[in-house]
Amino acid sequence: MPSSPSPQPELRRGISTLSALGINVIGMVGVGPFVTLPLIVVAMGGPQAMLGWLLGAALSLCDGMVWAELGTAYPEAGGSYAYLSHLYGEKKWGRLFSFLYAWQLLFSSPLSMASGCIGFAQYISFFVPSSSHAFLSTQLLGVPIILSGQTLIAMAAVLTALAVLYRSIVQIDKLVRWLGIAVVLTLLFITFAGFTHFHPQLAFDFPAGAFHLDQAFFIGLGAGLLVAVYDYGGYYSVCFLGGEVREPQRTIPRAVIGSILICATLYVLMNVSVLGVIPWREMLGERGLHERMFIMAVFIERLYGHTAASIMVLLIALAALCSIFALLLSQSRIPFAAARDGNFPRWFAALHPKHRIPQHALLALGGMTLLCCIFRLQEVISTLIVVRILFQFLLQGIAVMLPKHRQQRRLRGFRMPLYPLPALLAIAGFIFILISRPNFHREVRVAALILVAGASVYLVRQRRRA
Repeated sequence: MPSSPSPQPELRRGISTLSALGINVIGMVGVGPFVTLPLIVVAMGGPQAMLGWLLGAALSLCDGMVWAELGTAYPEAGGSYAYLSHLYGEKKWGRLFSFLYAWQLLFSSPLSMASGCIGFAQYISFFVPSSSHAFLSTQLLGVPIILSGQTLIAMAAVLTALAVLYRSIVQIDKLVRWLGIAVVLTLLFITFAGFTHFHPQLAFDFPAGAFHLDQAFFIGLGAGLLVAVYDYGGYYSVCFLGGEVREPQRTIPRAVIGSILICATLYVLMNVSVLGVIPWREMLGERGLHERMFIMAVFIERLYGHTAASIMVLLIALAALCSIFALLLSQSRIPFAAARDGNFPRWFAALHPKHRIPQHALLALGGMTLLCCIFRLQEVISTLIVVRILFQFLLQGIAVMLPKHRQQRRLRGFRMPLYPLPALLAIAGFIFILISRPNFHREVRVAALILVAGASVYLVRQRRRA
């Protein structure tokens, strides 16, 4: 009589509330807050950019409640992949939506990692100014493409991340944690330095008509919110590890909501402190190019000199590398999990025979990230957020209001207050970001191409299986 197959090993629930909070904060604080201040100031035309961070925090809090509720109701590995599969029907639309989520990750995750690589290269060029000169500049589907020394540095960062991750996970775990601590300490130091040299007349030097609610204001607000959503991104990281969290009904909501409140406070204080030292008008126009590229280095240089600025550049470069490591480490597991579930090409389910890591998923995401390094930071951020809004945030916001989940709400777990108002506000906020951009059709076109390609692959796979 043949022996029954041994059960597959289950994930160990070993992540505590404090560790979960740390994972989220480290995921949120990458290179973003160190490079995007000028982007929001230019988009909104002055220090009223603070409104973008505050509203971005409010939007993230509303969406965070969606993640917290779904995370406690379905505490499984994969996060959104599991939520969409459960709530839209595992044998119906849920299988398609979860496949499309894993599919878009092959594009959005490299964009996210490329933003860290580009930010890394941008700050490294502080030491090698000639690397910022482009030797090729063209367009692809209306999107600017630039090849320069910075592009090569960004690609080198990808290869470095792959080299480090292509070994036992245990060897890099402590490195990522220490880098995360260094990032938070860097934020705190910048804030302290700014407020000890603070000039309120600079920080609150609003231009005439700064809060005039005309079309230009809302276009600027939409652009500012898009960058803010990028900066706050990562408050849901622990949800991808739902199968490894202790007491998920308590841990996940505390980690999600707590990380948003912590990072919102740090971001607003840090950026206000910088605006109290560097006049915002210096970030505008061609003359402000240096300030825009190295805003935090310029800030520290004015206060403590060139040597201190150089140290700050190295810390920010480390922060960028930390975010690249963390993203490639965690997000490579999603196409791997989908492939193991039978809902993604089997090629992604391959494990390295020695290190037991999803080698094909790592190589695929790393290769796509190399390609994404040829784009400018602005286009990378905007395309990333638009794709995630369409394939992730909106689908989840709707899913939490479906009848199937309403039945689940009767059970124990975190329940968003004033249900379903936070979900509706999150959906409205994300739609506003989409339609307020004057050239939003460009990013939507990219998302449509990803959708059509993904749906085609899904239909071919279903036909073969039938």
